[in-house]
Amino acid sequence: MADNKRFFIAQVGKTHGLHGDLKLHIHTDFPEQFKEGYTFQTSSGVLEILKVNLDRNIISFKGYEGIDYAKKLTNTKIYTSLEETKERCKLEDGEHFWFDIEKCSVVEEGQTLGKIAEMQRLADVNYMFIETDAKLIEEGFSSTFLVPYIERYVLETDVEKQTVLTKDAKEILEAS
Repeated sequence: MADNKRFFIAQVGKTHGLHGDLKLHIHTDFPEQFKEGYTFQTSSGVLEILKVNLDRNIISFKGYEGIDYAKKLTNTKIYTSLEETKERCKLEDGEHFWFDIEKCSVVEEGQTLGKIAEMQRLADVNYMFIETDAKLIEEGFSSTFLVPYIERYVLETDVEKQTVLTKDAKEILEAS
């Protein structure tokens, strides 16, 4: 069964120029999913991209050519689904979508430290927000902790097995 949940990925800003171009404020790591002819569910209904310039973050939509029509789309939110994201965005080897990493167990030296509840970006670093395993909470450890999702701490991510193997993450938990 398909997941119909939608995720916010961009917002349309003010008009730019006189031909119906709009500023595009991107909130995704995958700007390549904005291509001419692609359609998106938005807070203003379904919109089809007429033109896009990702270098300048400018976009226009079919049926909204001209400044007066384009103004109606100011502040429109653009959404996508997991299926659309997977179809439109190509990952390099070793890269993973956050939604595939979330819910993975964090394991260090055979011990489960917890589950990733959410991925978060703070400054330029991605973090795993981890809900600590119940056994460790009973031992007096913090109920949640953050671990940077960087090579220093992450040895391997296996989304098929839903595990992230770490090193030195337990030290962060102990200091939390």
